[in-house]
Amino acid sequence: MQFDEKTIDEEIQGQATMIATKNKGDKKLYLESYGCQMNFSDSEVVASILSENGYTTTRNVEEADVILMNTCSIREKAEERVRNKLSQHNKRKKENPGLVIGILGCMAERLKKDLLEQEKLVDLVAGPDAYRDLPNLIGEVETGQKAVNVLLSREETYADIAPVRLDKGGVTGFISIMRGCDNMCSFCVVPFTRGRERSRDPKSIVAEAKDLFDRGFREVTLLGQNVDSYRWNITKKGEIIDPEKPVVTFAQLMEKVALVNPKLRVRFSTSHPKDMTDDVLEVMAKYHNICKYIHLPVQSGNTEVLKRMNRGYSREWYLERIAAIKRIVPEAFISTD
Repeated sequence: MQFDEKTIDEEIQGQATMIATKNKGDKKLYLESYGCQMNFSDSEVVASILSENGYTTTRNVEEADVILMNTCSIREKAEERVRNKLSQHNKRKKENPGLVIGILGCMAERLKKDLLEQEKLVDLVAGPDAYRDLPNLIGEVETGQKAVNVLLSREETYADIAPVRLDKGGVTGFISIMRGCDNMCSFCVVPFTRGRERSRDPKSIVAEAKDLFDRGFREVTLLGQNVDSYRWNITKKGEIIDPEKPVVTFAQLMEKVALVNPKLRVRFSTSHPKDMTDDVLEVMAKYHNICKYIHLPVQSGNTEVLKRMNRGYSREWYLERIAAIKRIVPEAFISTD
């Protein structure tokens, strides 16, 4: 996933994610999100799960019964700022002993013991695959216990949960198409904090895109740690999982979403150079409503360094992919990091 430094700074300065819900519960949820777009998408899932259990969200931290921080572990600076914010919330807890403070996401998965036992900054810890368990975890805390669930799953995609949309008046919506990552880049914690790669049922993705369009959204971004490796009903070895179901690749999925409505713009983030294939580019060229923009991280221009990073491609391979983009989608804009 592309990392959004600005988003982190904005959120840490106290601009908490506020998601309006239709349910009128007795308890208030204050939800903050940090890091990449995937975390913001996850926060919409969390808000949906808790809205079904009587919680409404609030911008005012002072009236919150539960404070949840959806965190990122990509950079040390981000973790330090989250700790500072948790310290502030714990000052509120001294005045309001019933306040529940929890941490979610990648930082929760990585530093669960430190946050719960050593620093004692939180009451509950929930990893990225444990959000369905949040009502139970909050219940445990309310009985005086510390609560934790950081079990990773090979199946969880939250495909059946309708996210509560963050930007009520906006035109852009995010759709998570897969979770986890199977790449083991030497510098990255994602496979350890988000688990193994698994793709979401394409029917649920298309249905979500249709719902967004019907509600006035005119742009969707398909999200994944590595969208190019999306595959439904087929293993990486090419084995069909269920002969009665179709195989769907990322190129085919993107085409299905593009066909929802010609007025719906389609974007995706983020691609991995080793997995970007020509069929993805050909679908981009075929449909005018697929935005001609590709974010393709380079990481290094040196093949030996890329090898030590365990990136799975060489300098020459990356340059060939750039050439393919220019050949098949000549009008495409390319960004990198």
